[in-house]
Amino acid sequence: MLNCLDDVLRITKKLVNIPSIVNTSGEKALAAAIYHQLRTLPYFIANPEHLMMSRTTDDEVERYNITAFVKGTKCSSDKTVILLGHIDTVGIDDFAQFKDLACHPDKLSKAYLSEKLPANIEQHLNSGEWLFGRGVLDMKSGLASHLYLLQHYAEHPEDLAGNLLLVAECDEEDSSHGILSALKILKKWKETYHFNYAAAINADFVSPRYEGDKNRYIYKGSVGKLLPSFFITGKETHVGSCFEGFDPNFLAAELTREINYNPLLIDKAYGETPAPPVSLKQTDLKPSYTVQTALSAFVYYNFLIHSWSPKEVLERLKHHAEIAFKRALDTFTERYQAYCRLSGETSHPVPWKVRVFTYEEFHRQLVEQNGEAYLAHMKEFTADLLTDSTLDLRMYSARVVEEAWKFMQDKSPAMVLFYSSLYSPRVEVTGKNEQEQQLIDALEKAIAKIQPAYPNPIVTRNFFPYISDMSFVALSDNEAGIRAATLNNPAWGTKHYVNYQNIRDLNVPVICIGPYGLDAHKKHERTEIVYSCQIVPNLINEIIRDILK
Repeated sequence: MLNCLDDVLRITKKLVNIPSIVNTSGEKALAAAIYHQLRTLPYFIANPEHLMMSRTTDDEVERYNITAFVKGTKCSSDKTVILLGHIDTVGIDDFAQFKDLACHPDKLSKAYLSEKLPANIEQHLNSGEWLFGRGVLDMKSGLASHLYLLQHYAEHPEDLAGNLLLVAECDEEDSSHGILSALKILKKWKETYHFNYAAAINADFVSPRYEGDKNRYIYKGSVGKLLPSFFITGKETHVGSCFEGFDPNFLAAELTREINYNPLLIDKAYGETPAPPVSLKQTDLKPSYTVQTALSAFVYYNFLIHSWSPKEVLERLKHHAEIAFKRALDTFTERYQAYCRLSGETSHPVPWKVRVFTYEEFHRQLVEQNGEAYLAHMKEFTADLLTDSTLDLRMYSARVVEEAWKFMQDKSPAMVLFYSSLYSPRVEVTGKNEQEQQLIDALEKAIAKIQPAYPNPIVTRNFFPYISDMSFVALSDNEAGIRAATLNNPAWGTKHYVNYQNIRDLNVPVICIGPYGLDAHKKHERTEIVYSCQIVPNLINEIIRDILK
């Protein structure tokens, strides 16, 4: 085994000491620090073209990726292993009075000694076996393992058969501009240096799956994430005559009741179960107070997938939206009739019916109804809307649908279903081809070799359960699935675009072997030092050597 604990721990602390909160100048600062450190190594002095600091493309923020590779001299081979790691972190406001210490692990630990802590955190702090601070777990200790291994083989290329390539990417915590930009460099290097990308290893963090879980997990492939969204219109009315209209908030509430936590919308696959969908935003689109009910509402949901495609998710959600719409109409009718009985007023038939469209269906209908006038207006509108810096991708998409609705001839209540954010594709690594099987075999052998040196079980699972840049180095969806994600995204081609062909061209099997810890994205974020700084780099190294032998 490599005796690397002290070195990886030292690198981790250096990385953490440079705050690199996503969407701040810190991302640029850390990329520059990594670049300058690698540039001083004799290998990169002799081979400067093997190291790049490159700005992200189509990005409003100035930030950079670091890409570097070492060509082994043990034998001539085009086989290449990619090491993935993100340099950005979430913010530090949650550290409150310890905010200034959040990126200084040793000082932070001393400060915590004066605080009343939960028993398990206090035990970890006093043990000296855990490192605290923003980014120590997610994922600077994982990135430190990759940097250590890259430097090790830069100093000993004679021990490396094939090639080892590092991608230290920015913006993983927000919109994945980093990895999506890096794909272009990976594609170029593949052509220039004739690389055969055999495997990718991410080093994002792992945590217990349940209370008392002692396992340390390694993940083959990754969960996918979608953000299905609904633009919901009702029929406006004065609140004093509420039954003359239909409140879109009422529809939105019924929709959320149907979708939130619904086990029928859980995509269980290979014996593993992701979290159910849950709403992340629910609001009407009234700009200010009036006594008129809202014209429209907007809601979106976190949706995790293992085997379903974006197309299948749309089909399932449209069905459940129709259920919710009907239930809302039925409830409205019951309450309206009860009100009429109480007030003595004459009831009339409720005029509305269930109407749910996907954005693709909605857009096609508007083109058929309005032709070039609609298309020309929306082209100008979406371009102008890009100048509004207050709109994130989600709200930009909602405003596009809201504007398009003005062209709808039948303006009775309806729901329009669409995607309003980046699709992080699911990745399956099941041994379906020779490359995948070789990676799985190498992983199993690495665990068998390293497990005796560590007391807790090292266990494999099929899907990394959090969103990560693993989603952008392989693609399990077919063309129909990807097409559904693009045709049903109102921001596609203006505020949002992903070249999925770049992912398909790379299409390298990917696993996650990352640091172990607790409370990622929280004040007491911490990583277990021995596993994260000694076991993880050795597991990764064993796989590198096996794949490239």
